[in-house]
Amino acid sequence: MQALRPVSLCLEVDCQFKVDFGSADSPSLTTDATPPLGRGRGPDSEMLLMAAVGNCLSASLAFSLRKFKNEAVPLQASVAGRLAPNQQGRLRMHSISVIIRLGAPAASLRLVERALAQYEDFCTVTQSVRVAIPVDVTVFDSEGTLLSS
Repeated sequence: MQALRPVSLCLEVDCQFKVDFGSADSPSLTTDATPPLGRGRGPDSEMLLMAAVGNCLSASLAFSLRKFKNEAVPLQASVAGRLAPNQQGRLRMHSISVIIRLGAPAASLRLVERALAQYEDFCTVTQSVRVAIPVDVTVFDSEGTLLSS
């Protein structure tokens, strides 16, 4: 088991928090709930969860492509989430959809099929979240060719 560096949160006003990641190299972040609970002056918890999933998938794919001797491939990810009420009428994350667009054509990448076949398995956050929330991932190359879904 590996311990992670602690993250601390300090309430500033209403539902706005200053988040400290415990490192001088990591700037603090202000989060806030959306109205009516908060003022929407920062990402809310749902946005942070979506960002964590998108970041983990993107980093894992970038690493996987480099592992197969590709130069650093630019990529962009967009993440969308959906909320839905549970049986008690309380909102829960219903699903997360991630679209990753590579900044190169698939034909120019070494062993891209192998990289795509394994990168999701190494994404700690996504695989943990998938236990409770469906996460759909689609990858396109720079020419708009669908590589995986």
